[in-house]
Amino acid sequence: METLLIQGGARLTGRVVVSGAKNAALPVIASTLLTGESVELSGVPELDDIFTMCELLENAGVNVDQGPGCLSLNAGKANAVEASYDLVRRMRASFLIAGPMLARFGFTRMPMPGGCAIGSRPIDLHLKAFTAMGAELSVESGYIEAVAPGGLQGAHIYFDYPSVGATENAMMAATLAKGNTVLENAAREPEIVDLANLLTKMGAKVVGAGTGVIRIQGVERLCGADHTVIPDRIEAGTYMTASAITNGDVIVENIVPEHLTAVIAKLRELGAGVEVGESEIRVYSETRPKAVDIKTMPYPGFPTDLQAQFMALLCLADDMSIITETVFENRFMHVDELTRMGAKIKIDGRAAIVEGIDNLSGAPVNATDLRAGAALIIAGLAASGETEVVNTKHIDRGYDHIENKLRSLGAEIIRRTVAKKPGASAATAS
Repeated sequence: METLLIQGGARLTGRVVVSGAKNAALPVIASTLLTGESVELSGVPELDDIFTMCELLENAGVNVDQGPGCLSLNAGKANAVEASYDLVRRMRASFLIAGPMLARFGFTRMPMPGGCAIGSRPIDLHLKAFTAMGAELSVESGYIEAVAPGGLQGAHIYFDYPSVGATENAMMAATLAKGNTVLENAAREPEIVDLANLLTKMGAKVVGAGTGVIRIQGVERLCGADHTVIPDRIEAGTYMTASAITNGDVIVENIVPEHLTAVIAKLRELGAGVEVGESEIRVYSETRPKAVDIKTMPYPGFPTDLQAQFMALLCLADDMSIITETVFENRFMHVDELTRMGAKIKIDGRAAIVEGIDNLSGAPVNATDLRAGAALIIAGLAASGETEVVNTKHIDRGYDHIENKLRSLGAEIIRRTVAKKPGASAATAS
């Protein structure tokens, strides 16, 4: 078992470089199933979720060559095999291979996906899109099978909710469908635009990505391409929040500031200084944060993936803040862990009422999911004493060497491997 040990109180200063976006890299990797030619990717983060997606594609016959920050994928010998339950249960994004599989091979059989337990994330919108394009679906014994022996057909699809995953799956499926497809109430996230940019390089005809209506004209085949994954706006927001909570002065590099408009606005509202450059943002603070209210929304609203991190920051605010979570119904699991550190938080349905306190205290805490883990690290940076964050496997799914990057900014944080033996235990720092 690995844990992160944090000695709180250090003021973060310096520069940190953001890695490629996990949530952009995963659909981009899945899209390589659409062509038999090689796709070269750079800016790929070294994360457990990326390794899982690559293993999933290798099981389908894709040749995957991994290097530092890059991937070379060739699906020339890929086939429509049944996806491994052991792999799919680890990561919800694994379902993103369903659209490309169905479009290129006319068949996919997938286990129901897993991932962080942050609430219900039904795949009904994915299935609705596949059905609208002519696929025949069946669900049995925890598996979903989709068949389109004559190929997919273009369709007009309205999403009841702007689901990112469903939009991505439908976009990929539609690239090889016969005729035109229109996606209404589509997700507008930057990761959608990044996927559309790669698909266009591969020969797809996609317009409107980044708006609520995306139009795709199907083509007979796609070709290989080179592509650089966009920077991770959630990782950037995490380091921006860490600077604010430690009264630090940090420049976050390799970002697209436009992707962080809502985050920048909230940091300024709570009193932090924010200077925006072409591809970097400086965040600095010298005072206790002011209380602010936050409501998570689909992009371009405040991202749900930064809700937990901002909650940690607002635990030290000068008054009471209210955080309303509208995206996932079970994304307050970090509240109990923050309470262990002295935070005063009450849950009322989908709202968390955060009463600001003077200090947090270090404590052993459990990373219940990816972003909860990031929030506990942020809280530990500002807490008095030592904080030990366990269950780092969740954190490693979304942050590329987070302890190294924080240490470069002056944080006192180490990763510790704990080896347990019958009747005894040993620990070593790494």
